[in-house]
Amino acid sequence: MREETNIKSLGNKIISVGILSGAEIEFSLNGNFKLITNNGTYSGKQKIYFDNCKIKFDNSNFDELLFVPVNMDSAYFDLFDVTIGKNFHWEQKENQRFTGTLKIITEGDALTAINILPVEDYLTSVISSEMNATSSPEFLKAHAVISRSWLLAQIQKAKKKGKSGNSQGAQSYEERICWYDREDHLRYDVCADDHCQRYQGITRANTQAVREAIEATRGEVLTCNGKICDARFSKSCGGVSELFENCWENKPYSYLTKVIDNQSEQDENALDLTNEANAEKWIRSSPESFCNTTDEKILSQILNSYDRETSDFYRWKVEYSQRELAALIHQRSGVDFGDIIDLVPVERGVSGRLVKLKIVGTLRSMIIGKELEIRKTLSQSHLYSSAFIVEKGDIGKENIPEKFLLTGAGWGHGVGLCQIGAAVMAEQKRSYKEILAHYYKNTEVSENYGDNL
Repeated sequence: MREETNIKSLGNKIISVGILSGAEIEFSLNGNFKLITNNGTYSGKQKIYFDNCKIKFDNSNFDELLFVPVNMDSAYFDLFDVTIGKNFHWEQKENQRFTGTLKIITEGDALTAINILPVEDYLTSVISSEMNATSSPEFLKAHAVISRSWLLAQIQKAKKKGKSGNSQGAQSYEERICWYDREDHLRYDVCADDHCQRYQGITRANTQAVREAIEATRGEVLTCNGKICDARFSKSCGGVSELFENCWENKPYSYLTKVIDNQSEQDENALDLTNEANAEKWIRSSPESFCNTTDEKILSQILNSYDRETSDFYRWKVEYSQRELAALIHQRSGVDFGDIIDLVPVERGVSGRLVKLKIVGTLRSMIIGKELEIRKTLSQSHLYSSAFIVEKGDIGKENIPEKFLLTGAGWGHGVGLCQIGAAVMAEQKRSYKEILAHYYKNTEVSENYGDNL
């Protein structure tokens, strides 16, 4: 009974979303906004500066600024040069538009712009930002439920354990094991980029279909034993989903477990991808899966244009020369390994994703993990996933390879819902509850979050 009360208490929740950081921030207030700090009213283009741990604005210095729209129904604000896809292959800047309140704070030696708004308004943008708003209704409903669940689970987690910040794990001379989660954010609930959930205000088209999906699932969350689920998701699982504990903290969740992404009644334990030989065979093949699709109609519905710069997400290849790989690993890890002799799988998860990888160089060797640390180390942005095998070519003097070929599977961490697979299921007329039941075992869709959001 206590868990139900906790869930209901999140009704009418107002959340804070970190959007943009920098030494100076330009924005435009469209409509009248009351600045709570000095009780002034402002509109039009504005510019603020970081000045000796203060915010310089309108010839005065402030600790924080809070711009509240005088008319919530008609006022909005624009933020200029917002970075989207930070550290990913499609990173770019764009101007974005938001409703709600604009808050400016100082963090370290920079300013941060924060949007404060109701949960359901946030979700309408997330659904439009995470995928194309023309997706099929059942897929949009499924995503509405998991996006709402993920957000509220993070808020509940922060209340229980506090916000620790930064990556977590352990490091020694021989090993660096790290993972990254939303606890990096200390002064707002979530960020607006892929680190949390994509949120781009009302910049993306908030179509009638999105609004209907939000309304149709209003107040619904995914629960397991009465608790809101930490409902993770990624672009493509590559055929098998991964365990939560292989990507983040060592805490298993019964609903974030191994799922074989196809229609058969295949035993989840029959395919052991923790075994290196099995993983290699799996990654080199192209097995039938919901997310194994090249259907442009489906992909264009769920992937924004910058996500479709490549179609090789189910199976992909990346090739590096020795010089490229050695320089890349040095740059991304901060460790000089010398020439790279080998990349050795140490531990794989249930989806074939590497949890630990040994980098062997002429100067030193080190084991790195978890999956995101591996992806960050081996790419200028992020590898599509850590489910890959390594081939060495043109062995030169002292057995040093002249090139490395990485052949991989999937896009993202692979935990929870597979967005492309879920979209295919929706096109096959599966209901959103069937989709959720497929990707999240031992769960149910609960309506006890509250009817008065």
